[in-house]
Amino acid sequence: MSGNKQVRRALLSVTDKTGLVDFAHQLEKHGVELVSTGGTAKALREAGLSVRDISELTGFPEMLDGRVKTLHPKVHGGILHVRENPQHVAAVEEHSIQPIDMVVVNLYAFEKTAARPGAKFAEVIENIDIGGPSMLRSAAKNFEDVAIVTSPDDYPLLSEELAANKGSLSRETRWRLAKKAFAVTAAYDTAIANTLEQISSPGPAEAPVKFVDPASAAFPEALRINYPLAMGLRYGENPHQKAALYSDGTGTGIAGGKQLQGKELSYNNLVDLDACWELVQEFDQIAVAIIKHTNPCGAATGSTVLEAYKKALEADPVSAFGGVIGINREVDEAAAEEIAKLFVEAIAAPGFSEGALVRFAARKNLRLVEIKPAQTPRVIKQVSGGLLLQDADRGYVTASGLKTVTERKPTEDELAALLFAWRVCKHVKSNAIVYARNGQTISVGAGQMSRVDAAKFGAMKAVLPLKGCVAASDAFFPFPDGLETVVAAGATAVIQPGGSVRDEEVIAAANKLGAAMVFTGMRHFRH
Repeated sequence: MSGNKQVRRALLSVTDKTGLVDFAHQLEKHGVELVSTGGTAKALREAGLSVRDISELTGFPEMLDGRVKTLHPKVHGGILHVRENPQHVAAVEEHSIQPIDMVVVNLYAFEKTAARPGAKFAEVIENIDIGGPSMLRSAAKNFEDVAIVTSPDDYPLLSEELAANKGSLSRETRWRLAKKAFAVTAAYDTAIANTLEQISSPGPAEAPVKFVDPASAAFPEALRINYPLAMGLRYGENPHQKAALYSDGTGTGIAGGKQLQGKELSYNNLVDLDACWELVQEFDQIAVAIIKHTNPCGAATGSTVLEAYKKALEADPVSAFGGVIGINREVDEAAAEEIAKLFVEAIAAPGFSEGALVRFAARKNLRLVEIKPAQTPRVIKQVSGGLLLQDADRGYVTASGLKTVTERKPTEDELAALLFAWRVCKHVKSNAIVYARNGQTISVGAGQMSRVDAAKFGAMKAVLPLKGCVAASDAFFPFPDGLETVVAAGATAVIQPGGSVRDEEVIAAANKLGAAMVFTGMRHFRH
């Protein structure tokens, strides 16, 4: 059961007809009999190819609107019988079953149909392929004798091998195709199960499908994940670790980004790009974030990309060296000219103007990545022995949702700065303190083991003057010392979740110091 196997008869039944006719012509050149179904047979005949209908092979007509055409012993017997098993050979001869040596099949576009706005429930169900996966699995199981072809991408190489081997394919090729086929059925079944799980109820067959709101959907009974390999990476966080990127196939977010120039992206580049991209998505106005090791060393809003970038850089130009940048608008030439002065590893943005691309061209190693926003309702984190799944942190607060707990209320300018600092603080590793003013981070204290240390560290490393700034804390102050530290550093107003058993002590300290303080009622831990 080894070596090359001749292809004498091929069954072709495809939804995606890309390249089909050319491949069928190649098969015909080698004397392969073509057997086909419905629309595939029609396309081949219109191209001048000689095709045998599946009904002629089975002696049974296609029926039930095409639901039953290949689900027949003369199809699956022809595929599944082992050629070197005398009992199998005798059985197929007794029942006049003809061998099928190649199956060319791809499946109904279930996901595309389900994703179409206004798709009817009956349409979605009808696009669950039955015969295709059955043939695909049969052929893949019997790869020793049968080649299973699931993608037009395989046609050119198979045509070359058939030509080189006088109409036969090697065992290695059949094995490669079989593994790919089982991956196709696994992905297909996963897509069906995940999609149906999102449908709130069957509803009338001719009514549009109603999907559950992802924000309120229950957690699935089983977590089914199928992300195709997007690209291999040189290494992981460190050179001794192997790594690769997998994508959900939507073409959105960092995993679906389009790299326009620069060296290949590294594992750390991708992690940092995701951090800065997520941060700038917090803002409707123009925003720029400069990230180092997933923490912002500077973030700002502005009337132009150039203004926002300069403000973000001003907060910590030393740490910004060798960082990555996220921008939520197209990068124009003026901004590119300024950014190009700094050594930056990568930039993520929704677009780059022609002038910007020209300015960046001299920085050949600089990675430019064009990103389409992604909807990520839930996030996954691996732990030993399993996975953690949680809703993405989409919690927001507005001015009306804040509770002033001190005698002094924040001024209008302080309030705007507090809301800005709060959105940035959400993207800083805990324990986190963010000092900010006028749509600009002044300093960031990230990832400290105690909140008072985060406050001290942020104050200590500040380049810009802290006097008159505001401060945000991602979780409550457990003691007054943290509040006292940020006020001593120069903060006049503070935003924090509240909820400590010592809230009254912290409030009293703020009143004593003349600081305004607001509670959000929401924390933003980021581990």
